[in-house]
Amino acid sequence: MAPAAPVVSAPVPDSLRLSPVPALATIPDTLRQAIQQLHAALGPAAAELRPEVLEQACVGYLTLHPTGRIERAGLLAVADMDLPNTTERLWVIDLQHAKVLHRSLVAHGQGSGHLRARRFSNEEKSACTSLGFYRTAGTYDGIHGYSRRIEGLDKGQNANAFDRYVVLHAADYVSPKYVQKYGHLGYSRGCPALPPEQFKDIIATLRVGSMLLVSGPGLASRWLDGGAAGRRFLQRGWR
Repeated sequence: MAPAAPVVSAPVPDSLRLSPVPALATIPDTLRQAIQQLHAALGPAAAELRPEVLEQACVGYLTLHPTGRIERAGLLAVADMDLPNTTERLWVIDLQHAKVLHRSLVAHGQGSGHLRARRFSNEEKSACTSLGFYRTAGTYDGIHGYSRRIEGLDKGQNANAFDRYVVLHAADYVSPKYVQKYGHLGYSRGCPALPPEQFKDIIATLRVGSMLLVSGPGLASRWLDGGAAGRRFLQRGWR
């Protein structure tokens, strides 16, 4: 009898079960309620923005802004890289007017995973997305055309982003048509690449000194300081 053919396992698709986002225990009730009210006021455009991720972004904004590391008041951008890349998982939010200014697809790095980003690195040549808070810097014309540089503000997680040329730029593999053809977005070398139809408006809105949070499983940041954020909110609100 001929030996049985070896069993070849089919590739296991990425699970769509999202990773839990740990609650920030040090947030005062006043601020937590304000963030909940903000989420509700943002309406349907923010329905897929998880409240816990919005909480991370708001706390980071309130902690960072008074340090001078970000200069643009009342604005933040957040990308939830735990969501599938077929989802519009980047939001640009006007905090003072409780409005979603932009929502778009955004790519993660080739080294970070398939449908969802699961591996993250701050290292050169890793081709991975780096988690953490960023400050937007100047624009330039490079190999991807018009682009905006970003500076990582979390030592050990994204501090090499500027040297790695992790930037906001357009890519033709970030589009609904690409998803329809391949079932997922294409992959960058670590950049949060944007749709060609939206990138100019998003880059213009996120002018120098704006804050971007790239969130995902394992995010840890010194800027997730609920106590400091709560004190700042009581003093200035979202300004």
